[in-house]
Amino acid sequence: MVPGVAMAATGIAAAASLDQVITNLRDVMVGLLVGLATLFATVGGVRMLLGGLDPGEVEGAKRSLRSAGIGYGVAVLAPVLVELLRRVVG
Repeated sequence: MVPGVAMAATGIAAAASLDQVITNLRDVMVGLLVGLATLFATVGGVRMLLGGLDPGEVEGAKRSLRSAGIGYGVAVLAPVLVELLRRVVG
């Protein structure tokens, strides 16, 4: 039996309520956004360090760091967006 199927068949993976599903969705979304933003910040920092005086590399590093900042901003706003979804859905 496949582990995911076994968990679904036993009811372990089932959420107790819609509220729990939305909370789990928020946690997963924030985790993914923070992880991706950290990756972009790391790539941007490395490009900035290794780019030296090459203007193309410096611009690429700035774009990566800007993307990381946007990702962190969205991760901070994700709980607010999920709360709005929770109020709309019920």
